[in-house]
Amino acid sequence: MPKTFIIAEIGVNHNGSAALAKTMIDAAAACGVDAVKFQTFKAENLVSLDAPKAEYQKRNTGGDGGQFNMLKALELDYTVYRRLKAYSRRKNVKFISTPFDLESAAFLHRLGVGVFKIPSGEITNLPYLRLIGSFKKKIILSTGMSNLSEVRAALRILEKSGTRRENIVVLHCNTDYPTPFHDVNLRAMQTMSTKLGVKIGYSDHTTGIEVSVAAVALGASVIEKHFTLDRRLPGPDHKASLEPAELRALVAAVRNVEAALGSAEKRVTPSEKKNILVARKSLVAARDIRKGEKFTLDNLAAKRPGSGMSPMLWDKVIGRRARRAFARDERIAI
Repeated sequence: MPKTFIIAEIGVNHNGSAALAKTMIDAAAACGVDAVKFQTFKAENLVSLDAPKAEYQKRNTGGDGGQFNMLKALELDYTVYRRLKAYSRRKNVKFISTPFDLESAAFLHRLGVGVFKIPSGEITNLPYLRLIGSFKKKIILSTGMSNLSEVRAALRILEKSGTRRENIVVLHCNTDYPTPFHDVNLRAMQTMSTKLGVKIGYSDHTTGIEVSVAAVALGASVIEKHFTLDRRLPGPDHKASLEPAELRALVAAVRNVEAALGSAEKRVTPSEKKNILVARKSLVAARDIRKGEKFTLDNLAAKRPGSGMSPMLWDKVIGRRARRAFARDERIAI
């Protein structure tokens, strides 16, 4: 099966520091992810001055101030993203960044970013969707806070703007940090695959790694998970992020599940062939059997090893006469 594309969502966990962003790329690459993802925005283009913080942002950063001041402190200059993209390439991980405004989207397009991630909050932003769709690049669309009709409408806009549906991966997502397990509703990911005819994935805001692993087992081709060096760092997203050891465990678990899923063919695998003779049984004499004696329920048994006649031939043997004598536990031959 195709390899699951695993994205370490650094987002704004760099806390506005280019140096910390590079260190996080190092750590994510060491964990074996396929891509690192940032968030590109100009605060003045993203939020109004009076925009309030979300509840989880208040919990994680304090209730003082609104979104604008919080996000302004987390901005990186466009020149920094150029350096981070080049650095990611040297570290053999793909660079992705979510644009949160039209200016940032145009910048990332000029930068040559090959995959555009549309965040859940922009799924009803018509001019934004039109612009991203016009780039005709691969798109990963998060669907938190939306219903099926809204996802369908966003896909229609992206397609009309020039992006083919086969180049879009739709991520199931819940926009709460952290997402309570009873609200994950992971089966909705499969519903989108069936109803919309798209490749699917999962953007995971739960604690731990088990839901991401389950998503891979259910068909996710992309997994996105928030990443931090330390959940104790200040900032809105650190507490709902994985630390390096956890991210490494996630990557290993996903790769193990991929290997375990295998193909749809039911067959004997190379690793188990050697155990067939050991684990299966043969027809044997349940007691000493004289030459000419009939095989009956009393003098036949099925015992390991499986190097003799198969017990599936039981009915063909019962009632026949032994052509020679058999000692107890000796494998029967007719």
